[in-house]
Amino acid sequence: MCGIVGYVGPQQAVGLLTEGLARLEHRGYDSSGVAVLGSRLQVVKKAGRVRDLVDALPKRFAGKVGIGHTRWATHGPASDANAHPHVSADGRVAVVHNGIVDNAASLRERLTEAGVELASDTDTEVFAHLVAASTADTLEAKVVDVLAQIEGTWGLAVVHADFPDRMVVARNGSPLIVGVGDGEMYVASDLAAVVRHTTTVAHLDDGELATVTATGFTTFRQDLTTTTTTAREVDVDPSAFEYGELADEPRMFTEILEQPSSVERALRGRLDERFGTAHLGGLNLDPRELRAIRRVKILGCGSAYYVGQMGAGLIEELARVPADAEAASEFRYRNPIIEPDTLYVVVSQSGETIDTLLAVQEIKRKGGRVLGVVNVVGSAIARAVDGGIYLHAGPEIAVASTKALTNMYVAFSLLALQLGRVRDLSIADGKRLIAGLQALPAQIEEVLKSESHLEEIAARLAEAESMFFIGRVRGYPVAREGAQKLKEISYRHAEAYQTSELKHGPLALISAEVPTVAIVPQDELTDRNVAALHEIDARRGPLVVVTHPDVDLGELDALRVDVPKNEVELDPILMTIPLQLIAFHAAKALGHDVDKPRNLAKSVTVE
Repeated sequence: MCGIVGYVGPQQAVGLLTEGLARLEHRGYDSSGVAVLGSRLQVVKKAGRVRDLVDALPKRFAGKVGIGHTRWATHGPASDANAHPHVSADGRVAVVHNGIVDNAASLRERLTEAGVELASDTDTEVFAHLVAASTADTLEAKVVDVLAQIEGTWGLAVVHADFPDRMVVARNGSPLIVGVGDGEMYVASDLAAVVRHTTTVAHLDDGELATVTATGFTTFRQDLTTTTTTAREVDVDPSAFEYGELADEPRMFTEILEQPSSVERALRGRLDERFGTAHLGGLNLDPRELRAIRRVKILGCGSAYYVGQMGAGLIEELARVPADAEAASEFRYRNPIIEPDTLYVVVSQSGETIDTLLAVQEIKRKGGRVLGVVNVVGSAIARAVDGGIYLHAGPEIAVASTKALTNMYVAFSLLALQLGRVRDLSIADGKRLIAGLQALPAQIEEVLKSESHLEEIAARLAEAESMFFIGRVRGYPVAREGAQKLKEISYRHAEAYQTSELKHGPLALISAEVPTVAIVPQDELTDRNVAALHEIDARRGPLVVVTHPDVDLGELDALRVDVPKNEVELDPILMTIPLQLIAFHAAKALGHDVDKPRNLAKSVTVE
């Protein structure tokens, strides 16, 4: 869960490297470093943010080949010594690495016995020493020698003073791309690092390596046989990665505000009003194949898992197909039964989430059909699945997902609509849902106008050390996502429960010091939800109620958040929006870095 950037070309590398690292800081931000290869190999690395690294750079730091890294700690705490790049004892090899070396302990022991003095606590350092010790004649062969000794995952870039015109990069389970410029080449773990300079990129596959020089790149396998990976133009607007007129605001805030336009993009060209259905050509499934589906299984991690629960409920409701969601991180470890008439759907903003990618591989290994719901074109999951739905949310940089999550629910709405219309959903219901989807952008705008009220509520919730989020049926995944958002950026303990489960344990913890945020849509369960709130109120539990304008809460002592009413099936996503703003303002009130919460990173690429 770190960021890699590399450069080979006619320019001085250091400025390009630090610029790229700043754009990758959402992938890791406890330390960073750069290595440049000129007349000699020079390395500077620093605990803290990329700006601390820039401040530490010497005035003379020349070199036209270089690699950089921004770290999210796995082995060893954040420190100058543990920051990447890691360098061999002779000072001739530098390595940056994303991933985990599973056999690092035995390799470190072997190196120590050979007289190598290890300088860090990391697993990555072994790469540098092993490359330096290899007797192979070429840098490519040296790297291959080392990879044969490694167990684990890697996105890897290596430079060597004896081969000053090149770097060698490798991928196994951690994303890596090669960007093609005009007489110069780039390497990165994320398109964001290089998009200002090139949108022509090659995505390395697992088990693939590449030699990168200023004039081009060649790809090969670990047996040194060449492969045919080529660079392609990526359909992306580089300006989408810029902060724009809200540059001084946290990126999470700007991404919350972008949701009306991101939803419009997700819907564009996908609604068929004549037949009351959705058109998702990327599924690669014809109507006969859609009708043959007997079950839908959705897999995701964190917020993607919770929106998968929302989507599963929606699919059951509209298509009348059994559907459920499961944490992708657990899926393959229980030796799942893969059914031929089950449609598997994996959800990931980055398209690189390692647990979800491994679930895809397990499904395909057992002959299942799997679709991807992802935001990043050309990502590992997008390339591994049989078909899917791109989110079109635009780049999402803040660690806490907002606009991508909203577009995930929109994607599931479209999938449920298309599945429903090839089954028993009427054209009238199809048109009703299309009208509801078309109304979403304006209704999200309306929710965003209540920001000042939500900021006041957030300030009060921020004072509590612990709180509950509750909801029933459609509202329960909304409650889970709301609790997730609050805990990950405000560091307050927040726990989600089904409202119906309050009497089965959690009610014992209700007190004047433990607030409850309740999701109460106007639906067939409104009366039961309101009755449960009276049980909390009777125990002096503070209440925040996210509800619809026509819901009568009676004499409850509660802070009320009214959300515009849509179709009952689409209400969950609108009820999620105020929870994003509450989490944002709670974290801000507590003085936390909203975009870069402690211990978390944007793209989870290690197990």
